[in-house]
Amino acid sequence: MNAAAFAVSLAATAGAALAVLLAAFALGVRTGRHRGVDVAWGLAFTAVAWTGYALSAGHGDLARRLLVTILVTVWGLRLSAHIRWRSRGHGEDPRYDRMLAKAPGGRHAYALRMVYLLQAAIVWFVSLPVQAAQYLTARPGPLTFAAVALWAVGMFFETVGDWQLARFKADAANRGRILDRGLWAWTRHPNYFGDACVWWALFLLVASEPVGWAFVLSPVLMTYLLAFGSGKPLLERRLGSTKPGWEAYVARTSSFLPRPPRRSPGAR
Repeated sequence: MNAAAFAVSLAATAGAALAVLLAAFALGVRTGRHRGVDVAWGLAFTAVAWTGYALSAGHGDLARRLLVTILVTVWGLRLSAHIRWRSRGHGEDPRYDRMLAKAPGGRHAYALRMVYLLQAAIVWFVSLPVQAAQYLTARPGPLTFAAVALWAVGMFFETVGDWQLARFKADAANRGRILDRGLWAWTRHPNYFGDACVWWALFLLVASEPVGWAFVLSPVLMTYLLAFGSGKPLLERRLGSTKPGWEAYVARTSSFLPRPPRRSPGAR
């Protein structure tokens, strides 16, 4: 790995992530709604990947550079498109309404500091394995096939899980009910589990080289955010207070890693 070239790329990719999130912030100020930051999340990862790809020309293996960039792009654009479609016709996300209702220093200024700039930093840090993979000179090996397989598993859980949930919500007869069929019978969060798989898969694309293990905290952070941070816990607190039968669903369904539903309602 060319350390000097990689350092320049790190600065440029930070700028790319920041540019996407600042553009989303400007749009949020204009519309008065900051839920668009969720759409910008996947776009920012895509921008980082392509910035790294452009700057790594002549430094990293072409096959690995193309593969990691394409995998991030497919994941990021699908996620952004899904969130944009899901949020059409809706006002502000209740999460941001609660967060910004009594924001010190003003709603928009607080959103800039605690949402947009924070997410730009997280995007850059989580994508470090992607950026590093683009500068590896070794040809892809057996671990690459494992990475692609894990990425495919993650995309399956994300895409199918989102599709099943969208179909469930589209049926008025399901209003107020809990989706406990399909992938949602095996895990309460198939989309979050799929997300974690994708980022561990992208880490595997750099893990074949000793230097790659310097970036293991990136998928660790993403998994933590999904399972213990701003993902699963916040959603489950809301669902627990609004969905009848939630406790029984929790008792029989895995919280994150997929497994067959428990038969005993009281089992944990």
